[in-house]
Order: sequence, then structure tokens, then C-alpha cells
Amino acid sequence: MIRRLTALAVFLVVLTGPAAAIAVTPKTSLTAVESDAMCVVCGEPLAVAQSPQAYSERAYIVMLVNRGETKPQILRELVAQYGPAVLAKPPASGFSLSLYILPPALVAIGVLILVLTLPRWRARTRRRAAASATPSAALALNPSDAQRLDDELSRYGG
Repeated sequence: MIRRLTALAVFLVVLTGPAAAIAVTPKTSLTAVESDAMCVVCGEPLAVAQSPQAYSERAYIVMLVNRGETKPQILRELVAQYGPAVLAKPPASGFSLSLYILPPALVAIGVLILVLTLPRWRARTRRRAAASATPSAALALNPSDAQRLDDELSRYGG
């Protein structure tokens, strides 16, 4: 009996879940829009700006929120009213698109340079270390110097 009730409850949730999600539209708030808007006069984020223009923009946003508009609609209205300078993030079109493409491209180029040059650099470093670890003929002692070194070391307890 409990399994049937559980199955029925799950069925009802699955059946009515999408309809309930469609029926509920997210309510936009001033705070949600403020984080993506700028004061066009002082150039500060609208959330912290204290100029008369910022208060005017906030009042305009509140009016649009009370009308029931969504965040994207409100941002479009702000751009229509105050121009693209009101957006905290520049639009991803035209020259502003380079702000979104250039940083990841530079990081990718840097990683590529490291991948190509790091193995060569490590191999060169290993060759130099191996070359300096082997004694060269110029550092070898002649037999008389070797005998004198052995005598000195035996005299001092070495």
C-alpha cells in the first residue's frame, strides 16, 4: 500500500512538475539588476553609486520591476534609455567581443609555448648537468700530485 502511494506521489510530481515550473515566472528584483548595471554619470556599479543619476536609474528599475518585466527585458530598457554605457558587462559583439576572446586566447598561447619549450629546456639542462658531472681531462691530477695528495691526507688522518 505504501509503495503504491509513493509511486502515485512520484507520478503526480513528475506529471505536474513541468507545468508548475512554467507557471512560476521568476520575480526580478532591484538587487538582481543593480549588479549588472552602472551609473552612467560616475561610472561606478549601480549597487554602490550614490549620485543623483544613480538614484534616478534605480527608480526607473523599480518601475520596470513593478511592471513585472524580467531581468533581460529591464537591461534592454536601460540600454534603450541610457545607452550601452549602463551595462556592467560590455555586449559580446563588435570590438567588445575581443574582451571575451582575447584573454582565453592569450592563456592558450602561453600554455602552448610552455608545452613546446619546456621539454627542450629540460633536456638542455640535463645535458649541461651531465656534462658538468663527468670529470674532464683538465681536472685530472698527474701522478706526482696524486701521490702528494695521498701523503697529505694520510698525515692529517684522512
